[in-house]
Amino acid sequence: MDLKKHKILVVGAGGIGCELLKNLILTGFADIEVIDLDTIELSNLNRQFLFQKCHVGKPKAIIARESVLKYNTNANIIAYHDSIMSQKYNVDYFKKFSIVLNALDNKAARSHVNRLCLAADVPLIESGSAGYLGQVTLIKKNLTECYDCLPKPPQKTFPGCTIRNTPSEPIHCIVWAKHLFNQLFGAEDPDEAVSPDGEDPENMAQAGQNSVEKTQVVRVSTRQWAKETKYNPVKLFNKLFNDDVKYLLSMSKLWEKRKPPAPLEWTNCIGNDSVPLREDQSQTNQENNKMNSLRIWSISECCKIFEDSVNKLFQTLSSEGDEEILCWDKDDEDAMNFVASAANLRCMVFSIAVKSKFEIKSLAGNIIPAIATTNAIVAGLIVLEALKVLENKMDECKTVYLRDKPIQNKMVVPGQLVKPNPKCYVCAAKPEISVRINLNSFTVKQFETKILKQELNMIQPDVEIDDGTGRIMISSEEGETDANNEKTLATFGLSDQSRLKCDDFFQDYEIKIILFHSENLDSTKEYEFISDSQTIKDIQSNVEKENLKQKQIEEERKSRPVEEDIVIESVKSIEEKKRSYEKAFQEENSPSEEEISSKKLKPEDSDDLTSTSVNNASDVISEEDETRNNQQCDNDVILEEVEEIMLEEDSKPAEEKLNGHNGHQKETCENKNSNGSSSQDDDIIECSSGDDVIEINDDESQSYQNGNTNQSTVDSSNVNGEGSNDAITLE
Repeated sequence: MDLKKHKILVVGAGGIGCELLKNLILTGFADIEVIDLDTIELSNLNRQFLFQKCHVGKPKAIIARESVLKYNTNANIIAYHDSIMSQKYNVDYFKKFSIVLNALDNKAARSHVNRLCLAADVPLIESGSAGYLGQVTLIKKNLTECYDCLPKPPQKTFPGCTIRNTPSEPIHCIVWAKHLFNQLFGAEDPDEAVSPDGEDPENMAQAGQNSVEKTQVVRVSTRQWAKETKYNPVKLFNKLFNDDVKYLLSMSKLWEKRKPPAPLEWTNCIGNDSVPLREDQSQTNQENNKMNSLRIWSISECCKIFEDSVNKLFQTLSSEGDEEILCWDKDDEDAMNFVASAANLRCMVFSIAVKSKFEIKSLAGNIIPAIATTNAIVAGLIVLEALKVLENKMDECKTVYLRDKPIQNKMVVPGQLVKPNPKCYVCAAKPEISVRINLNSFTVKQFETKILKQELNMIQPDVEIDDGTGRIMISSEEGETDANNEKTLATFGLSDQSRLKCDDFFQDYEIKIILFHSENLDSTKEYEFISDSQTIKDIQSNVEKENLKQKQIEEERKSRPVEEDIVIESVKSIEEKKRSYEKAFQEENSPSEEEISSKKLKPEDSDDLTSTSVNNASDVISEEDETRNNQQCDNDVILEEVEEIMLEEDSKPAEEKLNGHNGHQKETCENKNSNGSSSQDDDIIECSSGDDVIEINDDESQSYQNGNTNQSTVDSSNVNGEGSNDAITLE
């Protein structure tokens, strides 16, 4: 296959994208276009190896192109520092590619590329990574499920009244601190207010609101108040962590079943060196932890860091100009210090476990640690699946999962591709979705922004009321339907189960939306997708069941001393086998009563016994005993069983016993075949009984040493089999 003739589109030049571009060039692809909107940050350098410190602040796509061209200077690579959602990257643009490879990190862009590939009928390899987890799959129209076939659980959000009035978790305080940053230094958003909410529905007593009305206090914005105080850190501290907290305490209804907050005083806190410990860290661990980012700050440290960061941020804001704003960045030291100190101070107010700066940065930045190795593996899998597609072997394509724990001893687990969901609101033949909503309060602008653009990821939606009149409620033409923005949906005669025709010409996408009127929605929800909610619940339920099952298996495994059980059982089994073999030896080789009687001397001959005749009798008995020994050693079945036992026993018991016999002499004797030559498979018997050594040969000949003809004592309980020569020791 000539890879150079295939034109490839890579969307994203970040963690996966860098590895992917390198792999494509080294594989032999030479016609590539790459699109990425981001610029290089310092935090990217630990895993995006196409970038260096001198590239910080420059476009990722441009620098990635320059770096990979060093591998093949003849390759044709075009880089765009742009958004893939720009109008110039339309269906016609996608049609010129043989395949599209996604290396994105957000839902909206993934969904957009998914729709354009479906419209252009171009195969798409979708991928993603999160920590040690990764996934690669093929998306092909009418062949596999698309990106939107399964609904994605929305990112977790928190009610405004919880953030402003009644936080109960560290994440609530961290979100509040980020909102505070924007209110003071960034883009002000009315939905991100940080002052106490006197209209909290739970505040039935309305004490706080009444106190405001009685004193006729005019509420001003946090930014305006801060400017009037010239961003004085002490005044900011006393307002945020003392005055506002006292205001919350006046809302008595909130604290009937909660622990009330405790206001902080600057003068009391600035000299307080005590450390508010978190739940999982003792004072000893706190003292031993020398890494500043992992250490819990003391109360005075929080105050000093809060003061220092406010002063520095105010200086930066002033230098930018009156109309300029600051953007919160987790990698900006001053911004991160401000959020970390403010979040921990608020945690102290509400008796919530505090966090280290490192933990707050992870939560505030919504960071799942990016692992370079994971990205490299995922990028390699993308190329492997792409090669199958380009060779017209789509039937061999798999959905490949990279796991953080092995499944059947495998970390990379392939799965079968899934067929399209017939009810998918994107790739179904007639896409359709149902929304439960309050038609009397939900406005046209909200419908366009929150449902069409935010939830359904439409770029330029047009909406027609499907009642035969052809009325246009929302138009993609600028200014054409702006007069409808503040009108409620009910104003247009929409009622329960009314239908809307929605389309996006840019995405070549159409969908029908069925509206279900409801005035009893959850107080935290403005709308609800009916089909999605149940599907998401089923998915989450299955995941929870699987996690619970795995946890139970893991706990059972940990609670059982597996190795000890195996050893005990093995030793017990060996001892039982040894006793049975010993018994078998004794039963098989014990002489019958007739043999015993034949060996006894007759009474009448006793007087004629001489020393010679006694020696002869001894010789007869010794010869018979030796014959029995030979018969024992020739029993191949028993020997094989003994060998298996001793291999399991690893020769330890026999060695210990052998070492305990002082003055014993051992000599290894080999069984020989009939022609006298030694054989590699012959059994070697070592017999130890005092000074006696018996050499047992295949021809049953025997030799005696030291002139001693006493019977050898054989103890089959001490047997040692070693090596390829099947060495066995009998005592």
